[in-house]
Amino acid sequence: MLALICGRGALPALIVQNCSRPPLIAALSQFQPDDLVPEVCFRLETLGTFLILLKQRGVTEVCFAGAIRRPNIEPSIIDSATEPLIANISAALTQGDDGALKVVISIFEQAGFQIIGFDEIVPDLFPSGGILTKIFPASQDYKDATRAASVVAGLSHLDVGQACAVAGGQVLAVEAYGGTEWMLNSLTAGIDCCPRGGLLFKSAKTYQDRRIDMPSIAPKTCQQVKDAGLKGIVIARGEVLVLNLVDVISEANRLGLFIWVRESLP
Repeated sequence: MLALICGRGALPALIVQNCSRPPLIAALSQFQPDDLVPEVCFRLETLGTFLILLKQRGVTEVCFAGAIRRPNIEPSIIDSATEPLIANISAALTQGDDGALKVVISIFEQAGFQIIGFDEIVPDLFPSGGILTKIFPASQDYKDATRAASVVAGLSHLDVGQACAVAGGQVLAVEAYGGTEWMLNSLTAGIDCCPRGGLLFKSAKTYQDRRIDMPSIAPKTCQQVKDAGLKGIVIARGEVLVLNLVDVISEANRLGLFIWVRESLP
Protein backbone atom coordinates (compact mmCIF):
# COMPACT_ATOMS: atom_id res chain seq x y z
CA MET A 1 0.00 0.00 0.00
CA LEU A 2 1.12 3.54 -0.79
CA ALA A 3 1.02 6.45 1.65
CA LEU A 4 0.99 9.91 0.08
CA ILE A 5 2.41 12.51 2.47
CA CYS A 6 0.95 15.76 1.18
CA GLY A 7 1.89 19.39 1.32
CA ARG A 8 0.20 22.33 -0.35
CA GLY A 9 -0.32 22.98 -4.05
CA ALA A 10 -1.88 21.08 -6.95
CA LEU A 11 0.55 18.16 -7.15
CA PRO A 12 -0.88 15.90 -4.40
CA ALA A 13 -4.36 15.84 -5.97
CA LEU A 14 -2.86 15.07 -9.40
CA ILE A 15 -1.04 12.11 -7.91
CA VAL A 16 -4.19 10.76 -6.26
CA GLN A 17 -6.04 11.02 -9.58
CA ASN A 18 -3.35 8.89 -11.25
CA CYS A 19 -2.88 6.21 -8.58
CA SER A 20 -4.08 2.75 -9.58
CA ARG A 21 -5.30 2.23 -6.01
CA PRO A 22 -6.34 4.90 -3.49
CA PRO A 23 -3.35 5.80 -1.28
CA LEU A 24 -3.45 6.56 2.40
CA ILE A 25 -3.37 10.36 2.53
CA ALA A 26 -1.30 11.88 5.32
CA ALA A 27 -0.08 15.38 6.13
CA LEU A 28 1.83 17.38 8.68
CA SER A 29 -0.70 18.95 11.01
CA GLN A 30 0.66 22.46 10.34
CA PHE A 31 0.53 22.15 6.52
CA GLN A 32 -2.82 20.79 5.36
CA PRO A 33 -3.14 20.05 1.62
CA ASP A 34 -5.26 22.38 -0.50
CA ASP A 35 -7.49 19.88 -2.29
CA LEU A 36 -7.39 16.69 -0.21
CA VAL A 37 -8.61 15.61 3.21
CA PRO A 38 -5.89 13.69 5.10
CA GLU A 39 -6.79 10.43 6.80
CA VAL A 40 -3.83 10.84 9.15
CA CYS A 41 -2.15 13.98 10.47
CA PHE A 42 1.09 14.04 12.42
CA ARG A 43 3.77 16.35 13.76
CA LEU A 44 7.53 15.92 13.65
CA GLU A 45 7.39 15.48 17.41
CA THR A 46 5.31 12.31 16.82
CA LEU A 47 7.04 11.04 13.68
CA GLY A 48 8.06 7.76 15.33
CA THR A 49 4.46 6.98 16.25
CA PHE A 50 3.38 7.93 12.71
CA LEU A 51 5.86 5.43 11.23
CA ILE A 52 4.44 2.71 13.48
CA LEU A 53 0.92 3.63 12.36
CA LEU A 54 1.89 3.35 8.70
CA LYS A 55 3.16 -0.17 9.26
CA GLN A 56 -0.02 -1.08 11.11
CA ARG A 57 -2.04 0.16 8.13
CA GLY A 58 -0.05 -2.05 5.75
CA VAL A 59 1.91 0.75 4.09
CA THR A 60 5.09 -0.34 2.31
CA GLU A 61 5.65 2.62 -0.05
CA VAL A 62 5.71 6.35 0.63
CA CYS A 63 5.49 9.28 -1.78
CA PHE A 64 6.08 12.90 -0.75
CA ALA A 65 4.38 15.69 -2.72
CA GLY A 66 3.53 19.33 -2.17
CA ALA A 67 5.04 22.33 -0.44
CA ILE A 68 5.69 22.66 3.29
CA ARG A 69 7.69 24.97 5.52
CA ARG A 70 9.99 23.89 8.31
CA PRO A 71 8.00 23.58 11.52
CA ASN A 72 9.46 24.39 14.90
CA ILE A 73 10.04 21.50 17.28
CA GLU A 74 8.09 21.68 20.54
CA PRO A 75 10.14 19.58 23.01
CA SER A 76 7.26 19.10 25.45
CA ILE A 77 5.22 17.01 22.99
CA ILE A 78 7.94 14.66 21.69
CA ASP A 79 6.67 11.15 22.29
CA SER A 80 8.73 8.11 23.27
CA ALA A 81 8.66 6.55 19.79
CA THR A 82 10.15 9.72 18.32
CA GLU A 83 12.87 10.39 20.89
CA PRO A 84 15.46 8.19 19.07
CA LEU A 85 14.84 10.21 15.88
CA ILE A 86 15.09 13.72 17.32
CA ALA A 87 18.84 14.13 16.73
CA ASN A 88 18.38 13.38 13.03
CA ILE A 89 15.26 15.53 12.75
CA SER A 90 16.98 18.48 14.43
CA ALA A 91 20.00 18.11 12.13
CA ALA A 92 17.71 18.06 9.08
CA LEU A 93 16.05 21.33 10.07
CA THR A 94 19.41 23.15 10.05
CA GLN A 95 20.36 22.05 6.51
CA GLY A 96 19.33 23.25 3.06
CA ASP A 97 16.27 21.74 1.45
CA ASP A 98 18.08 18.92 -0.35
CA GLY A 99 20.14 18.00 2.70
CA ALA A 100 17.07 18.09 4.94
CA LEU A 101 15.03 15.91 2.62
CA LYS A 102 17.80 13.36 2.32
CA VAL A 103 17.70 12.98 6.10
CA VAL A 104 13.91 12.52 5.97
CA ILE A 105 14.24 9.91 3.24
CA SER A 106 16.86 8.09 5.31
CA ILE A 107 14.55 7.98 8.35
CA PHE A 108 11.73 6.44 6.30
CA GLU A 109 14.02 3.99 4.51
CA GLN A 110 15.59 2.84 7.77
CA ALA A 111 12.04 2.23 9.04
CA GLY A 112 11.53 -0.16 6.11
CA PHE A 113 9.57 1.97 3.63
CA GLN A 114 10.33 2.34 -0.07
CA ILE A 115 10.31 5.96 -1.29
CA ILE A 116 8.43 6.37 -4.58
CA GLY A 117 9.08 9.40 -6.79
CA PHE A 118 5.93 11.16 -8.00
CA ASP A 119 7.23 10.89 -11.58
CA GLU A 120 6.71 7.12 -11.28
CA ILE A 121 3.00 7.77 -10.72
CA VAL A 122 2.50 10.74 -13.06
CA PRO A 123 5.31 10.53 -15.66
CA ASP A 124 3.76 13.03 -18.09
CA LEU A 125 4.40 15.95 -15.75
CA PHE A 126 7.74 16.42 -17.51
CA PRO A 127 7.08 18.01 -20.94
CA SER A 128 9.17 17.27 -24.00
CA GLY A 129 11.86 19.72 -25.07
CA GLY A 130 11.47 22.82 -27.17
CA ILE A 131 9.45 26.03 -27.27
CA LEU A 132 5.91 25.41 -26.06
CA THR A 133 4.40 28.84 -26.74
CA LYS A 134 3.58 31.16 -29.64
CA ILE A 135 6.25 33.58 -28.43
CA PHE A 136 9.86 32.53 -29.02
CA PRO A 137 12.97 33.54 -27.05
CA ALA A 138 15.21 36.20 -28.56
CA SER A 139 18.96 35.74 -29.05
CA GLN A 140 19.73 37.37 -25.68
CA ASP A 141 17.35 34.96 -23.96
CA TYR A 142 19.45 32.01 -25.12
CA LYS A 143 22.52 33.65 -23.59
CA ASP A 144 20.63 34.43 -20.39
CA ALA A 145 19.43 30.83 -20.13
CA THR A 146 22.99 29.56 -20.36
CA ARG A 147 24.06 32.06 -17.71
CA ALA A 148 21.16 31.07 -15.45
CA ALA A 149 21.87 27.35 -15.82
CA SER A 150 25.46 27.91 -14.73
CA VAL A 151 24.29 29.92 -11.70
CA VAL A 152 21.92 27.23 -10.44
CA ALA A 153 24.52 24.51 -11.08
CA GLY A 154 27.20 26.56 -9.34
CA LEU A 155 25.03 27.07 -6.27
CA SER A 156 23.98 23.42 -6.05
CA HIS A 157 26.75 22.46 -3.62
CA LEU A 158 25.51 25.21 -1.28
CA ASP A 159 21.97 23.70 -1.35
CA VAL A 160 20.37 27.13 -1.77
CA GLY A 161 17.66 27.03 -4.45
CA GLN A 162 16.50 25.70 -7.80
CA ALA A 163 15.81 28.90 -9.72
CA CYS A 164 17.14 32.31 -10.65
CA ALA A 165 16.18 35.32 -12.76
CA VAL A 166 18.60 36.68 -15.36
CA ALA A 167 18.33 39.63 -17.77
CA GLY A 168 20.96 40.94 -20.14
CA GLY A 169 23.52 38.60 -18.61
CA GLN A 170 22.90 40.01 -15.13
CA VAL A 171 21.66 37.84 -12.27
CA LEU A 172 18.64 39.68 -10.87
CA ALA A 173 17.69 37.26 -8.10
CA VAL A 174 18.39 33.77 -6.81
CA GLU A 175 15.81 31.52 -5.18
CA ALA A 176 16.40 30.94 -1.48
CA TYR A 177 14.36 29.96 1.57
CA GLY A 178 11.21 31.84 0.48
CA GLY A 179 10.85 29.94 -2.81
CA THR A 180 10.24 31.06 -6.37
CA GLU A 181 7.21 33.23 -5.67
CA TRP A 182 9.11 35.17 -3.01
CA MET A 183 12.04 35.62 -5.39
CA LEU A 184 9.82 36.96 -8.18
CA ASN A 185 7.96 39.25 -5.79
CA SER A 186 11.31 40.72 -4.73
CA LEU A 187 11.86 41.87 -8.31
CA THR A 188 8.67 43.93 -8.49
CA ALA A 189 10.03 46.51 -6.04
CA GLY A 190 13.03 47.22 -8.25
CA ILE A 191 11.46 46.60 -11.63
CA ASP A 192 12.33 50.09 -12.95
CA CYS A 193 16.04 49.72 -12.23
CA CYS A 194 16.44 46.15 -13.54
CA PRO A 195 17.63 45.42 -17.08
CA ARG A 196 14.73 45.05 -19.51
CA GLY A 197 13.42 41.61 -20.39
CA GLY A 198 14.96 38.60 -18.76
CA LEU A 199 13.73 35.19 -17.77
CA LEU A 200 12.98 32.82 -14.93
CA PHE A 201 15.12 29.68 -15.05
CA LYS A 202 14.40 26.53 -13.04
CA SER A 203 16.19 23.20 -12.79
CA ALA A 204 16.97 20.52 -10.24
CA LYS A 205 20.12 20.91 -8.20
CA THR A 206 23.12 18.88 -9.25
CA TYR A 207 23.10 15.48 -7.47
CA GLN A 208 19.60 16.18 -6.07
CA ASP A 209 17.57 13.15 -5.00
CA ARG A 210 14.80 13.36 -7.59
CA ARG A 211 12.25 11.31 -5.71
CA ILE A 212 11.27 14.33 -3.66
CA ASP A 213 11.06 18.14 -3.91
CA MET A 214 11.44 18.53 -7.67
CA PRO A 215 11.03 22.12 -8.87
CA SER A 216 7.77 22.94 -10.63
CA ILE A 217 5.81 25.61 -12.46
CA ALA A 218 2.04 26.08 -12.65
CA PRO A 219 -0.35 28.52 -14.33
CA LYS A 220 0.08 31.04 -11.51
CA THR A 221 3.84 31.09 -12.20
CA CYS A 222 3.16 32.82 -15.51
CA GLN A 223 1.42 35.77 -13.88
CA GLN A 224 4.19 36.03 -11.28
CA VAL A 225 6.79 36.14 -14.07
CA LYS A 226 4.82 38.79 -15.93
CA ASP A 227 4.41 40.91 -12.79
CA ALA A 228 8.17 40.69 -12.21
CA GLY A 229 8.78 42.25 -15.64
CA LEU A 230 10.34 39.13 -17.17
CA LYS A 231 9.71 37.86 -20.71
CA GLY A 232 9.59 34.12 -20.24
CA ILE A 233 10.29 30.89 -18.43
CA VAL A 234 13.05 28.39 -19.14
CA ILE A 235 13.04 24.98 -17.47
CA ALA A 236 15.51 22.13 -17.72
CA ARG A 237 14.04 19.15 -19.56
CA GLY A 238 13.20 16.22 -17.30
CA GLU A 239 13.99 18.23 -14.16
CA VAL A 240 10.97 20.51 -13.65
CA LEU A 241 7.35 19.47 -13.19
CA VAL A 242 4.71 21.37 -15.16
CA LEU A 243 1.37 21.21 -13.38
CA ASN A 244 -1.60 21.49 -15.78
CA LEU A 245 0.54 21.86 -18.90
CA VAL A 246 -2.29 22.95 -21.20
CA ASP A 247 -3.30 25.72 -18.79
CA VAL A 248 0.31 26.82 -18.32
CA ILE A 249 0.81 27.19 -22.07
CA SER A 250 -2.52 28.98 -22.48
CA GLU A 251 -1.70 31.42 -19.69
CA ALA A 252 1.77 32.11 -21.08
CA ASN A 253 0.32 32.80 -24.53
CA ARG A 254 -2.30 35.13 -23.02
CA LEU A 255 0.39 37.10 -21.19
CA GLY A 256 2.81 37.19 -24.13
CA LEU A 257 5.47 35.05 -22.45
CA PHE A 258 7.61 32.28 -23.86
CA ILE A 259 8.16 28.88 -22.27
CA TRP A 260 11.24 26.96 -23.32
CA VAL A 261 11.98 23.44 -22.17
CA ARG A 262 15.75 23.45 -22.49
CA GLU A 263 17.99 20.42 -22.78
CA SER A 264 20.18 20.07 -19.69
CA LEU A 265 23.38 21.24 -21.34
CA PRO A 266 26.19 23.44 -20.03
